[in-house]
Amino acid sequence: MGKYHELAKEIVKNVGGKENILGLVHCITRLRFTLKDEKKAKDDVLKAMEGVVTVMKSGGQYQVVIGNHVPEVFEDVMALIDLKEGSGTGEEKKSGKLLDRAIDVVSGIFQPILGIMAACGMLKGLNTLLVAIGLYSAECGGYLIINAAGDALFTFLPLFLGYTAAKKFGLKPMLGLAIGAAMCYPGIQAGTLSAGVEPLYTLLDGTIFASPVYINFFGIPVISVDYTGTVIPVILAVWFASKCEKFFNRLIPDLVKFFFVPMLTLLVTLPVSVIFLGPIATFGSTLISELTLAIRGFSPLLAGGIVGFTWQILVIFGMHWGFIPVYINNVMTLGYDNVMMPFFACTFATSAVVLAIFFKTKDKKLREMALPNFISGIFGVTEPAIYGILLPLKKPFIISCIAGGIGGAFYGHFNFRKFILGGMGIFELPNMMNPDGTMGNIIVAFVGIGISMAVGFLLTMLFYKDKTETAPIEVNKLSAVAETESGSIALVSPLKGKVVKLSEVKDEAFSSGALGNGAAIEPEEGVLYAPADGTISALFPTGHAIGITTETGLELLIHVGMDTVQLGGKGFHTFVEAGDSVKQGQKLLEFDIKLISEAGYSLVTPVLVTNSDDFAKVEMTETEGVQAGEPLLHIMK
Repeated sequence: MGKYHELAKEIVKNVGGKENILGLVHCITRLRFTLKDEKKAKDDVLKAMEGVVTVMKSGGQYQVVIGNHVPEVFEDVMALIDLKEGSGTGEEKKSGKLLDRAIDVVSGIFQPILGIMAACGMLKGLNTLLVAIGLYSAECGGYLIINAAGDALFTFLPLFLGYTAAKKFGLKPMLGLAIGAAMCYPGIQAGTLSAGVEPLYTLLDGTIFASPVYINFFGIPVISVDYTGTVIPVILAVWFASKCEKFFNRLIPDLVKFFFVPMLTLLVTLPVSVIFLGPIATFGSTLISELTLAIRGFSPLLAGGIVGFTWQILVIFGMHWGFIPVYINNVMTLGYDNVMMPFFACTFATSAVVLAIFFKTKDKKLREMALPNFISGIFGVTEPAIYGILLPLKKPFIISCIAGGIGGAFYGHFNFRKFILGGMGIFELPNMMNPDGTMGNIIVAFVGIGISMAVGFLLTMLFYKDKTETAPIEVNKLSAVAETESGSIALVSPLKGKVVKLSEVKDEAFSSGALGNGAAIEPEEGVLYAPADGTISALFPTGHAIGITTETGLELLIHVGMDTVQLGGKGFHTFVEAGDSVKQGQKLLEFDIKLISEAGYSLVTPVLVTNSDDFAKVEMTETEGVQAGEPLLHIMK
């Protein structure tokens, strides 16, 4: 039971009860309800309630203004209403660039398993190392058990992704887990079906998509695919299942929904996935591998560069599996593979980029992630680094692709080969020694590692800008926040624009002074700077509102625009995180004035001293316009 449990109970009761609540989110000061019927909410009771500042109605939302402790109240309300966070609000992030949305989906699906993924990769590497130094053999039971602990996640990856993708797409998580398990079911895997059995026939025979068929689904051919360890097929399956579940939820009577909806969802999803979605993803992988073979015939250097540059992009979407059959076939028939091996550069390029971030960033959480992900990458498991660090930061991911491409081009040009299957990362090196005992190929391997790591590390150090590195604006030293001889405090403006009296802001929560005294600014430039030295005490995920506790004791709230939380973060880009220490004039966030205006939202930005009751008076400047860094408020103790 939370600190605000009683307040939460009264709020739920007076917005019409939990049965009247369709959805709930919160911004930095207020609970934002989506109600079935707003007439059932008791405005006057809520406004008079201790702990509630006021009530607002805007943008189809019923807003209960709480203040800075709204996250804690939100948690207690959520515990009472049995509702998924954000459900029914329509505020899911559907806007933005297609690539950004795709990255958001992929990162969101992989984020929950990054830690265990890194741990499993390190276990596999450690196990191989101990075998290599002769501590025990690969035939002993100890090796098998440790390898099972390290390999299980990668073998049964669809189960884990089925669960996390279900949470991302709004499907019941256990349904996603069931779909992932079904796609790993031994009876439908390619290897199981083909064991000692002739195919019924071959679809698309004579093409690069030739596919043996061993079973059919009531007359519909099922193309043989091995789904264990794959990524895209299960994600597509869970996305499709989320649509099916919503459809059946509308169709099936409430009395029998509990078991009929999941039953019908599974009944429709799995056949569609193994008949259509899975093969489509596999054909995409086949196209990529065939294209690579054709390019290698034209130029080994170019082919190696393409493999090295694109490998991590393929890993993101699980399409790198299209190279595996080429790799295995080459080793088994030619005695070596030189087509797939340029990807080896990516392992070390990724590791070097992560290592550079470790040295360059001041973000504690990022540093904590970087070192284990560097070790995991050296051992050959780069997914945790890709999904957890490089993709969210974007530029380091591009740098790692460039470094991998340069290393891959080197490997392609010098005909770098692998002669024995198995191993990962540095533990693949023994398998790259020439069978005749000469050292030429292993020397190429080490030189390529050096090139890839050097390029990745140097480019990251040169071009990656940590969030804390944004340069402060130049401000007039006389106008900086300071405690004067009389004990009063001067606060500078965080924005350039027209000064507006707080009473003129068209939002009662701000204009009434209920959230604190201050001023508002109609911005002329979409850049917000720190108005004082202090600590970021709050930063809403959408970037539209930020709280700062200054070194002089002011508790500030800066809210960019009115109801801009509805944009879901579109048009906002933050440069700091909650808990960061900032200096006056440091860039905190950028916002797109044109986009926000065209979306129909006011840009008027309140700058509030939320603990103004602790001070005798808060006065605003008498000038009509201010530059960022010029005096805005005068606070008297």
